Amino acid sequence: MLAVHPLDRWLGPLVDLFYPDLCAGCGKAAATAAGCFCLRCQSQLIPIGTTFSRENDFSERLWGRLPLESSTALYLFQRKSPLQNALYRLKYHHQSHIGVRLGRMLGRQLRQLPDFCGISALIPVPLHPKKMRLRGYNQSALIASGISEVTGIPVWGDVLSRRIHTASQTRKHRMERFDNVADGFVLQKPERVAGQHLLLVDDVLTTGATLEACGRALLAVPNVRLSMATVAIAVRQL
Repeated sequence: MLAVHPLDRWLGPLVDLFYPDLCAGCGKAAATAAGCFCLRCQSQLIPIGTTFSRENDFSERLWGRLPLESSTALYLFQRKSPLQNALYRLKYHHQSHIGVRLGRMLGRQLRQLPDFCGISALIPVPLHPKKMRLRGYNQSALIASGISEVTGIPVWGDVLSRRIHTASQTRKHRMERFDNVADGFVLQKPERVAGQHLLLVDDVLTTGATLEACGRALLAVPNVRLSMATVAIAVRQL
């Protein structure tokens, strides 16, 4: 097992020190020790039940588009749910600690799956520098940090960069999403990822347009093997 980056080793304890252990869904009740939701909010979430494997609900979204080794997610994304509340607080209310805690939950699931063995590094989907300045952090990098804390696998946050600043994908249809991110990512250190098994990390899988664009950049390097993990999978768009 590869060592955790020193910054990742300190991030978890700092999160626990400065933020109260409140539910990320309702913001009122205490979260359970094993997650970031209270018992009531946790009962409203729908686990995907996806194994970390080649054939599952996650990989179906990307069949014929990318050769994936394995993939997994925690929950089905539902509107007006505790999970949507948590992700909204994470992305737009500056509650960065939620990203780390969601990452811990995802990391615990990954650690229990046999196909997870052999991952070299975690690659968070990058933000464009302009959006990074506005938000102050990359939510995917925080999720990756939480996974790293649980699994000991390092986060390589400087491997991919986003060269095109795009508008929000939330209200775009499938083909608009593909056009919005195509060729939008640049691989910074190809020699570092050559021959590695990489886990690409994001918050939600919708059409897969962003993950596909990132994946294509990584798979352009010889002998790279690619897996993916997200906190949630959105309902399929027609």
